Amino acid sequence: MKTNHFIKGLVWAAAMFTLGILLFIIGFIVWNGFSSMNLSLFEWEYTTKNVSMMPAIISTLVVVGVSLLIAAPIGVFTGFYLVEYADRSSKILPIIRLATDTLAAVPSIVYGLFGMLFFVNRVFGSFSHYAGILTITIMILPIIISSTEEALLSVHNSLRMGSLALGAGKLRTIFTVVLPVAMPGILSGLILATGRIVGESAALLYTLGSSSNMIRNLKSPGRTLAVHMYVLSQEGFHVKEAYSTATVLIILVLTINWLSTRLGNKLATGGR
Repeated sequence: MKTNHFIKGLVWAAAMFTLGILLFIIGFIVWNGFSSMNLSLFEWEYTTKNVSMMPAIISTLVVVGVSLLIAAPIGVFTGFYLVEYADRSSKILPIIRLATDTLAAVPSIVYGLFGMLFFVNRVFGSFSHYAGILTITIMILPIIISSTEEALLSVHNSLRMGSLALGAGKLRTIFTVVLPVAMPGILSGLILATGRIVGESAALLYTLGSSSNMIRNLKSPGRTLAVHMYVLSQEGFHVKEAYSTATVLIILVLTINWLSTRLGNKLATGGR
C-alpha cells in the first residue's frame, strides 16, 4: 500500500515538474516578448528600424498551408492503404514502413542540405518558397503517415465488421464509420506536423532563405517566424524583438492547435 502511494506521488511530482518547466519557459518568453511588443513590429514592410515580423508571419502561413495541402492527402491516404487495403503478406509493406521510419529519423539539417542541393540548385535555381515548401512536405510526411496508421489501428475491428454486415461497402464503411472515430488521432498528427513546420529553421534557412521582403509569389525567397527569430537573435541588436517574435510564434501554434482540436471534435461528433 505504501509502495503504491509512493509511486503515485512520484508520478504526480514528475508530471508537475514537467508542467512547471513548460509554464516557466512559456511565461519567461511571453513576459519578455510582451514588454517589447509594439505596432512597428507588425508594419507591412520590413526595415532595419522596425524589424517588422509581418513578412515572416505571411511566409509562415503560406508554408504551413501549402505544405499541409500537399502532404496531408498523401500521408493520410498512405495510412489508409497500409491499414485498410494492403495485404498483410505483401512485401511492399515492410519497405513503406522502413522508408517512413528512416525519413522520420533524418535530422532536419539533412533535409535542408538535400533541399538546397536539389530544389534550390537544380530545380528552381535560387532560394524560394517552392523549395522550402517541397522540402518541408517531405519532412512532415512520416509524421502524418504514422499518426494516421496508429489512429486507424485504434479503431476496433468490430465496427468495421458490423458496418459490412449491415450491407455497407468498403469505401462507405471507411468514410462513415472508421474515419469519424479515427479523426481525432489523424488531426493530432496534422497538429504535430504543423508544429514541426512552424518551429523549423534549419531546413528552411537552406531552402527558403532569409530574405526579409514581403512574399510576392512562391518563386520569391523569404523567411518564416522561426528563421526571423534566429536572425534577430544572431545579430545581437534586436534580442527584445526576437522575444516578441517567439511570443507571436507561441500564440500562432496555440491558435492552430485550438482550431484543429475543435474541428476534430466536430467531425468526430458529426457536426453536433
